[in-house]
Formats: sequence, structure tokens, C-alpha cells
Amino acid sequence: MNQHAEILNQFDLKEGVTQSLLESVRLFKVTHERPREPLLYDPCMCIIAQGHKVGYVGDRTFRYDPENYLVVSIATPFECCTFADENNPLLGIFIDIDMAMLHEVIHAMGSQVRTVSGGKLPQTVGPAVMDNEMFDAVSRLLNILRSETDVKVLGTGLVKEILYRALKGSQAHLLYALAGFDGSFANIAHVLRRIHINYNDKLDVNYLAEYANMSVSSFHRAFKEVTSEPPMQYLKKVRLTKAKDLIVNKRLKAYLAAQEVGYESVSQFSREFKRYFGESASEMIRSANLCVDE
Repeated sequence: MNQHAEILNQFDLKEGVTQSLLESVRLFKVTHERPREPLLYDPCMCIIAQGHKVGYVGDRTFRYDPENYLVVSIATPFECCTFADENNPLLGIFIDIDMAMLHEVIHAMGSQVRTVSGGKLPQTVGPAVMDNEMFDAVSRLLNILRSETDVKVLGTGLVKEILYRALKGSQAHLLYALAGFDGSFANIAHVLRRIHINYNDKLDVNYLAEYANMSVSSFHRAFKEVTSEPPMQYLKKVRLTKAKDLIVNKRLKAYLAAQEVGYESVSQFSREFKRYFGESASEMIRSANLCVDE
């Protein structure tokens, strides 16, 4: 058991995600294996202390574990398998990426940021090696999370240090591009933020290409290179994931969730929901032991 897991075991963590004393940091625990399933991460760093996950984006597969943390630059729907059990639960933390802090750190670093991504546009998610400097910074952050005073005095500085360490790692180009310094990626990132804020609007490829100040063909090509998905497929996954949250966590009826995320046809929503998640909304509610009518 590494130091991160030892510290996390000192918290009274329940199944799922627990908010820490520091607003930008959440702790998580999973005690059972989960098969490949769709999920959506907001912009963050996901640091695993024990167990591991395997992610799938398009034809790309990656593993994140105690030796490899995950960087997510833009809220990204992808699929994931979770490997854990009651004796060895998955333990880790999410650290939200604050744009103002990101710009501040990049400005302070100047030319030290790694901006090269092999000639291709960066993708929105990728693993980076947990080096000694990052490991030590995360350990110090975890150690202060039990004290409100420590969090108030040291929390922001430690999160900033972790962001700085990430900007010296193998996914630095992704964070640099997120900050708006990489033209085509910045255009796509602008569109992705629009989608995640206004996913229930009537959005089409022509509108999104215009919003990105790109031709339709250039936009479609760049969007797929960054996200591994065509624009409308990406939008559909975002809507369905948002609907799942409304149904399972907010206990909203399925037809109301469909309307809330922008579906005009409830039957179409039901078909696409079951195809994407492998079960209907009502089946998902029953499996989650929630008493909610469809």
C-alpha cells in the first residue's frame, strides 16, 4: 500500500465520491469491480492511490493507476472499466482544474511548458507518469485535508503546485492547449464548453462550425481529432450522460430528463439511452434501488 492509500484510509470514505474540506478536491472510493461503462469527467486531474481503471476513447485505450494519473482538459464522455474489490477498494482523488490558476502558472513558467504534441492536435484526456515530485505534492495535499486551518492556509498553494507539476509532465501540452494558446484546439475547446453549458439547445454542425470560426469540413475533422467522436455523436453522449445523472442522482422521471437535456422525442431518448448504457432508465433505477417512476 503506497503513502497516498494509507492517508486516504484514514478518512471515513463512503462508497462513491466525497467532497473534501477543499472545494476543488474530491475523494473517492469504489469497493467492487465495474464493467466497461460510459462516464463523464469534468476538467480535472484524477489521481489513483489504489486499484486501477482502464479508459477507452475511440480506438485508444489507456490505464490510470498509482503510477499514472489522468489529465482531463475538457468534460469528456468516455468508457471505463474499474478494477477493485472490498479488500482492495479503488481509492483516489479528483482535483478540479481552475482556469485562472492554470493561466497564472503558465505565465509564471514561460517557455518551460511542453507544448509539442507530435504534430497532432491534443486530445481531451490522457495519462501522465506519477513522478516523485508529483507524488510528494499529492501526499502533502492529502495530509492537510483533515484540518480546516491547514486547508485555508495551504490548500490553494498545494493545488497550484500540483498543477505546476502536471505542466512539467507528459500531458502538459494538453493543459497548455486548454488555456487557449493552441489555435485549432482552442477553437474546439471553445465549442466543447458551449456544448457542455448549453447541451439542451438545438445545436447542429453548421452552427458549431460557425461558433468555432471554422469551415464545416475543417471543424468536423479537428473535432474528431480532439475528441475521437463526430460532433453530433459527442453531443448525444453528453446529453445522455446528463440525463443519467438527473434520473439516478436527482430522481427525475425519465421523460422529464429527456426534455431537460434537449430531446424532443421521448421514444428516441429511450432507445438511445438503452443502447448507450446497456439498460433502460427504469432498469437503471431498479438496479440503483431508487423508488422513482419512469
